[in-house]
Amino acid sequence: MNATITAASRSGTGKRAVFKGLAGFGKLILLAYAVVTLYPLYWLFTSAFKTNQDFFANPYGLPKQWMAQNLVRAWDLGNMGRAMLNSAVVTVSAVILTVLLSVLAGYVLSRFSFPLKKVVVVLFTMGLLIPIHSTLVPLFIMMKNMGLLDTYGALILPYTAFELPIAVFLSMAYMSSIPKEIEEAAMIDGSGWWGIFGRMILPLCTPIVATISILAFLRFWNDFSFALVFINTQALKTLPLSLSLFSDGFGTDYSLTMGAMAIAVLPTIVIYLILQEKIMKGMVAGSTKG
Repeated sequence: MNATITAASRSGTGKRAVFKGLAGFGKLILLAYAVVTLYPLYWLFTSAFKTNQDFFANPYGLPKQWMAQNLVRAWDLGNMGRAMLNSAVVTVSAVILTVLLSVLAGYVLSRFSFPLKKVVVVLFTMGLLIPIHSTLVPLFIMMKNMGLLDTYGALILPYTAFELPIAVFLSMAYMSSIPKEIEEAAMIDGSGWWGIFGRMILPLCTPIVATISILAFLRFWNDFSFALVFINTQALKTLPLSLSLFSDGFGTDYSLTMGAMAIAVLPTIVIYLILQEKIMKGMVAGSTKG
């Protein structure tokens, strides 16, 4: 009897040791993945403070001399203050419009049944399949006929249209996980559909709103092709276009380019760090419910 208990105890100890070993190995893999993921940011921010000579002679190490004036010169020469303002106006406007339309559409598609509901869902699905860059020529013609070229609207409207399909599906999946009993109780208390949506459903959708917002923000803030085609006026150019000023057909000023890129990427890092918890909640709920 004692021998059996001893053998079982040893077996249990061996299994725990195996599990601990696997857990430790998994942590090492995650650590390696984190290093690989974060290294480009390290390289970008260290390169932003190097001279061109130091950039080529010592591409992976720390700067021999920290050139903070790279950031100042990049800000001035690239007119990045104006470009950042343009990017902020376009991005924030498009994000607000995307969030507003997607949560309204997601609420209707997740809560109501109507004859053309499946058709609407299919249309949004088709929107996910359209290659965005194949629409540049027809969109350019459309914007020209509407008089929207060289305006903020030339970027805000296409950004919103192409982001809506994925935003609608995320919000629809998330809202499907909210119990309908909440709405029934509110209706008994005399609330209408708009009151239920504004006072009860929308506050519960903070995680998915944060998820949609950051995904849209990253796409809009970093877009180059639409801004290049639809914007020609220097005063309306966005940040990605301002980065191209440091490179011409004869060469690239890498110290200024890296400085400008470091400035441009900071807002996305800050916003992601602020909203990361809600983003994770929204992505998990949106992928497992519906």
